[in-house]
Amino acid sequence: MLKERTLTITPDALDSMITDYHWMVNAIKEMRSEMVIGAKTAQYGIEATLPKAAGGVGDPIQLELNRRFRHSRRIKDYEHKILEVQQRVDKVIKARDAEILFWLLEGKSMRWIGRHMNLSHTNIQLIRKNIISNMIS
Repeated sequence: MLKERTLTITPDALDSMITDYHWMVNAIKEMRSEMVIGAKTAQYGIEATLPKAAGGVGDPIQLELNRRFRHSRRIKDYEHKILEVQQRVDKVIKARDAEILFWLLEGKSMRWIGRHMNLSHTNIQLIRKNIISNMIS
């Protein structure tokens, strides 16, 4: 049985997950759509008969499998981080804090959120710290 990695959630780690949430969701969508079966090596025609490169290049099929394995492992790491954030969203109770968290998860900058909500970006930073402390506890 495989042992699952546990992710230690610190305020800095959670802040990073919130900051990266939007692009991780988009990266997962893109990575899943790009996963196609089959290696990109010449199997037919003149290219298949040509000598392969020397110097420890290795089996191209195995190298492709290794690349895809690392790719799928990265997807699982992103999914785990996204799930951690999603499980903690309900801990944010105040409407203003929930609105700010929504926009942060949408990938908006603190300055954009400040303009949108008529608050200073420094006030948004303070609220963000409060949101993270609520989500940690």
